[in-house]
Amino acid sequence: MIDPRAVVDSRATIGVNVTISPYAIIGPEVEIGEGSWIGPHAVIKGPAKIGKFNKIYQFASVGEDPQDKKYQGEKTFLEIGDHNVIRECVTINRGTVQGGEKTSVGHYNLLMAYVHIAHDCEIQDHTIFANNASLAGHVKVESHAILSGFSMVYQYCVIGAYSFLAGGTGITKDVLPYLTVSGSARDAAVFGLNSVGLKRHGFSDETLNSLKQAYKIIFRQNLTVPQAVEQLQILVTECPEVQLLITALEKSERGITR
Repeated sequence: MIDPRAVVDSRATIGVNVTISPYAIIGPEVEIGEGSWIGPHAVIKGPAKIGKFNKIYQFASVGEDPQDKKYQGEKTFLEIGDHNVIRECVTINRGTVQGGEKTSVGHYNLLMAYVHIAHDCEIQDHTIFANNASLAGHVKVESHAILSGFSMVYQYCVIGAYSFLAGGTGITKDVLPYLTVSGSARDAAVFGLNSVGLKRHGFSDETLNSLKQAYKIIFRQNLTVPQAVEQLQILVTECPEVQLLITALEKSERGITR
């Protein structure tokens, strides 16, 4: 399953039924889990742990040094879960000591061509990054979020679960869960709930109605964050999904995209 033209370091750990294509380069301290497929000319540098049944396409660069001037060759890490698809020319950097030492990608994510995941980012599960979507360092992307083509996220921002960034969107503040956002970095704005996406994920009409109420509380009533959270706490008793919004509001350090 390992092509003789591939270069696999003797200190790498390769699971069963792993395919490594011609001219791929697998460095030391790289672990690749069962059933994974590594395309031609892909480069994987450790320390990196890659789970089971991942597909990493040609010319991807996975686990390279962070692009951070503070990085001075320290031992830092990349961890990727299971069942991810990493397409052509994707770049994923390891973490930095200052950022917790690790970049992480969860399970069942699709990273399309030319996506960039910078140092110390945390990607949860079932996300989609369309072509050329890019994250600066220390960004967190929660489960089921979708980043359209050429969208960009500034460092330390949080992209909430089930949110949707339109093509070319520039994000400089946190995006709350369930929302659709569009616009450049200067004028990115919320355009309501990601209703289409939520319906596709099986959210009921009752839940959608409650989330619409929550949206109005946050964005239409000129409330402070503590005042909005107080009203959302009442709504969460009938719609547990509102708790994601409460948590995001309480934890936000950069402020929220409005």
